[in-house]
Amino acid sequence: MIGEITGMIAVVVFWLFLAAVILGPRYMRYRERKNMQDVLRVAYEKGQPVSPDMVAALQADLPVARPIVAPREQDLRRAIVMIAIGIGLCGLGYGLWYGLASASDEAAAIVGGCVAGAGAIPGMIGIAHLILWAMAPKTPTERARTPTVTP
Repeated sequence: MIGEITGMIAVVVFWLFLAAVILGPRYMRYRERKNMQDVLRVAYEKGQPVSPDMVAALQADLPVARPIVAPREQDLRRAIVMIAIGIGLCGLGYGLWYGLASASDEAAAIVGGCVAGAGAIPGMIGIAHLILWAMAPKTPTERARTPTVTP
């Protein structure tokens, strides 16, 4: 009886999670567009000029006013985030190992090791992004900021 209820709850939670992952971004995009339309309506009512880029973005269903980040900077940002996630998971694994060590050394080693090992995956992806960032050619503006030493 309890097993059947637990199974049904697990299935319901799975489908609710899947629906939230699919419908959540759509709802957020809908709210963003609605807010932008309200801003445009108020601007038109007050007689303020509206940039053609905003109107074109709303018509084409494009994100509005998002800064363009250079690929080299994106690699560095992704590297930092992924390495931080990896370190966080390794810390979680250590904390689980430390917490479970009082109950069972075997369980502590297995759980802590698995979580810390899972942290190695985003950590290595972050290191790969860091390598890509280091190997990417610098943009002209970055070259201008970098001092050159002439012998």
